Amino acid sequence: MAVRVGVFGAAGRMGTLICETVDGDPDLELAARMDLGDERDPTIDVAIDFTHAEAARENARWCAENAVHAVIGTSGMTEADIDDFRRRFDRSSCLVAPNFAIGAVLLIRLAELSAEYFDSVEILEQHHDGKIDAPSGTAIHTAERLAAVRSAWSPDPTQKETLHHPRGAVGPGGIHIHSMRLRGIIASQEIVFGTTGQTMSIRHDTFDRTSFMPGVLLAAKRIADHPGVTVGLDKLLGL
Repeated sequence: MAVRVGVFGAAGRMGTLICETVDGDPDLELAARMDLGDERDPTIDVAIDFTHAEAARENARWCAENAVHAVIGTSGMTEADIDDFRRRFDRSSCLVAPNFAIGAVLLIRLAELSAEYFDSVEILEQHHDGKIDAPSGTAIHTAERLAAVRSAWSPDPTQKETLHHPRGAVGPGGIHIHSMRLRGIIASQEIVFGTTGQTMSIRHDTFDRTSFMPGVLLAAKRIADHPGVTVGLDKLLGL
């Protein structure tokens, strides 16, 4: 039997693409298109949410109350939100993923494997000029994962700043994150490692929003097999 899927924010650009992609998958059934103010459909099995943080929090609570699995790709989810979801999702599952591009997920895993062999690291993330938050959730998540592998990096040599924050934001583990917002870009992330006599760069580029769709479909199909709250698509990939 096909998994019945509802899409929050169905009228938006991402929502429309998700609806089209779900509708074309033989293992899924597009059962509900839900936008702000619409009545939610409690007969669905999985709800996919690519809206905005405030709406996603309310939608997640509704999913938990109605035993609907939630797949959340919305930016701005905090640790407090994750903790709240963990308390609520006791009859259904919830996935919060900062990035659904499988290549981006593999990028982070490759960076984790590399971290112990280098003394320093910085993250450069690039997004379209319509993205309202910075740094991106993917960049922060990447820094968290790297900090979990290695707790100490070589110190920042900067002693004088002639402009405000020229070295970018300081993220988890003291890792510097640089954000660019440019028209014409969808999403890119580069992780640059350095050690004596060498550097190594790992980069992932997204050229079209269709790159997120294989990960979204995978999440809709596998979320029920992961009880409680899961952070990151890598868990569903077995990484």
